[in-house]
Amino acid sequence: MKSDSALSPNGIRRSAGIDVLRGLCVVFVVLHHIHLRFKLNGFAVEALLPRPVGQVVFWSAYFAVIAFLVISGFLITGLSMRRWTSLNRINLPDFYRLRFARIVPCLLALVAILSLLHWLHVPGFVINPERSSLGRAVLAALAFHINWLEGHHGYLAGGWDILWSLSVEEVFYILFPIACLCCRDERWLLLPLLGLIVYGPFNRMALAGQDPWQDYAYLSCADGIAFGCIAALVASRSRWSRGTLWLMMTLGILAVILIVVFRGSTAASTLHDKGLGISVLEIGVALMLVAISQGIGREWLTRRTGLIRAIGHGSYEIYLTHMLVILGLMPLIKSQSPHGAMTVVWYGALLLLSLVLGWVVYSVYSEPMNERLRCSSRELR
Repeated sequence: MKSDSALSPNGIRRSAGIDVLRGLCVVFVVLHHIHLRFKLNGFAVEALLPRPVGQVVFWSAYFAVIAFLVISGFLITGLSMRRWTSLNRINLPDFYRLRFARIVPCLLALVAILSLLHWLHVPGFVINPERSSLGRAVLAALAFHINWLEGHHGYLAGGWDILWSLSVEEVFYILFPIACLCCRDERWLLLPLLGLIVYGPFNRMALAGQDPWQDYAYLSCADGIAFGCIAALVASRSRWSRGTLWLMMTLGILAVILIVVFRGSTAASTLHDKGLGISVLEIGVALMLVAISQGIGREWLTRRTGLIRAIGHGSYEIYLTHMLVILGLMPLIKSQSPHGAMTVVWYGALLLLSLVLGWVVYSVYSEPMNERLRCSSRELR
């Protein structure tokens, strides 16, 4: 039987199943932004797919980002436990150094490129001066509060807008190791994590209708990371029978399908009114992660999934850079006024180019910089 994991370049064992999930999530994000740009530029694209299918394929980006946050919490918690044996033994400087090495090189490069494109007045990349100055946007990106800036002043240009989720994630990870050290017993760490999970639906309910703050607020999304952290604790400290794990996997898949595929029904239910729809999605992803981490689905998640797993490897870089492709090519697309089959061709081309660019950035720049920064300080494996 083939293993469902392999060593990444930094020596951390990867899970093929988790890479499949990450690959699928980033594809949904890219497809959403392609579709949205075509709509915003007046192209008739509603009939590209039957409406129920189109809703799933083109309008699931937010759900995908929430899934990313759950996966992120699961991975960071699991890696921290393996690296330091216990969360209350985390080495604070090393934790931050590892996050810096993985996140900051690509972020700095993107912010520099976006700033240059704004300064050159390239269409699609210019920040509306009524919403923010360039300097304010740079500060928000590097100090992880793009979500706050957009939530209170409106959307920035698309290349900046995607950084809202990174703001939520990295503020969580600034506080996470401190909370781990303060809670001398891992069981005490469950209290703040459960607090985020309980408060998340109330925050979403309280901010309903305040676009985009209702979705972008720290406490509207942090419960997803908290679910991932708890899932990692459960997966690492407990062993379940295969029957129980398969039940987790099945319930997780059904929860995701309920929210993503049958969103019309859930939106009209009390789940949506009480801010619980996202919570159901987060629970579903967390259950799947526990099952995958203990070997469930190993065979079918590794069979013929090499491409989507490779996309999962570079999902962070694809996420950060895909708007450069989409916004950069929109003037050319508008000049050609494609319709019918040519629209589908452009969708495919934009998706492919976005994936390729992100993978090249990952393999040529981001991951080598990650390795160099780790080794330049000291061995952190």
